[in-house]
Amino acid sequence: MEHKECNRQIQCTVSSCVHHDRPHNCCTLEAIQVGCCDCIPTQCAGTECASFRLGETQ
Repeated sequence: MEHKECNRQIQCTVSSCVHHDRPHNCCTLEAIQVGCCDCIPTQCAGTECASFRLGETQ
């Protein structure tokens, strides 16, 4: 599922993710999986990008 080029359809500002394209603030995956942190999320904080993988932080 890894793509390596900036996918401008997936905007992202999480620079600690290995899939983040820092200069363009987008994801390098073709698609992402969105998951829930809560059983019944009612706010944005109850969801997460389940495709996140910790990369090098700068």
